[in-house]
Amino acid sequence: MVHGNPSRPRLGDVAVAAGVSTATVSLVLRGVAGPSVATAQRVLAAAEQLGYRPDRAASALASRRSRTIGVALDLSNPFHADLTLAIQDAALRQGHEVLLATVTARQDENATAETLLDSRCAALILLGPRGPVPELERIGRQVPVVALGRPLISEQVGVVRSADDTGIALAVRHLVDLGHRRIAYVDGPPGEVADIRRDGYRRAMADAGSSRWTRVVPGGQTEDDGRAAAPAVLRASGRSVPTAVVAFNDRCAVGLLAACAEAGVGAPADLSVVGFDDSALARLPQIGLTTVAQDVRSLGEHAVAAAVRRASGDGEIGPEVVVPPHLVVRSTTAPPGR
Repeated sequence: MVHGNPSRPRLGDVAVAAGVSTATVSLVLRGVAGPSVATAQRVLAAAEQLGYRPDRAASALASRRSRTIGVALDLSNPFHADLTLAIQDAALRQGHEVLLATVTARQDENATAETLLDSRCAALILLGPRGPVPELERIGRQVPVVALGRPLISEQVGVVRSADDTGIALAVRHLVDLGHRRIAYVDGPPGEVADIRRDGYRRAMADAGSSRWTRVVPGGQTEDDGRAAAPAVLRASGRSVPTAVVAFNDRCAVGLLAACAEAGVGAPADLSVVGFDDSALARLPQIGLTTVAQDVRSLGEHAVAAAVRRASGDGEIGPEVVVPPHLVVRSTTAPPGR
């Protein structure tokens, strides 16, 4: 005879095994005072013997409140992995769980958000969302939403981000202090973050007295974008050749480094390179990328705090939270060579 898989034990099964009501079982498992010590021990023993686990989704439905925070992320972005770990750590400390959903080429942000909404999450944290603001606000009218890493102005969406312009200024100042004056910038993809970082580069170059040498090279956010930007960085001659480059992010910087190596241009002997994010990629010993580090732990804590606060109905969206970054110096920067 072939037997099917046994069904998951229910609250009523524990009640029958312990010889008590389901209400008593619920009180014991939630740690509420009332049942005697002997009754509580009998209920706990029955639950353990049956392998009972609470149905949290059903509990959330019953209370009309979930303690789950949905997180939408892009798995191709290594920095999102760092942010997700920080969010999960912060959520657990506040008694919340995290449900992940990925944005892919076949599932855009809207579809990912809908998946999380179907799971009855109490709030959503969207990592670097790129969709139009009205679409984010549409989601925000259904559930509290926090955009992590993207500056935007909205009464429906909370914002937690790094001070991107300050980070780029730190990178430029580091290179200027090393003696560089011809510092190029490899731009990012269209969007608010790229705009802020580009403006930060231009202001920092002006502050250093090098505004006449300012050069912005089209780029992007992937390694392929960094490779594609390399010819524009290197094609100049004489005193038009940059001695240093700041890239939009670490992935772009790593692609640039790879293309430079293939062209016989060494870093930092011939060209100093700085990234942005301090992702796991930048920390690899084989790369050792000097980069602007975003305070991942602080970003995660602020994002979770904003999501929980809004989910509980405690307070308005409030102003955006801007977290200062810092510079991490590794092996891809040095004084300009002769």
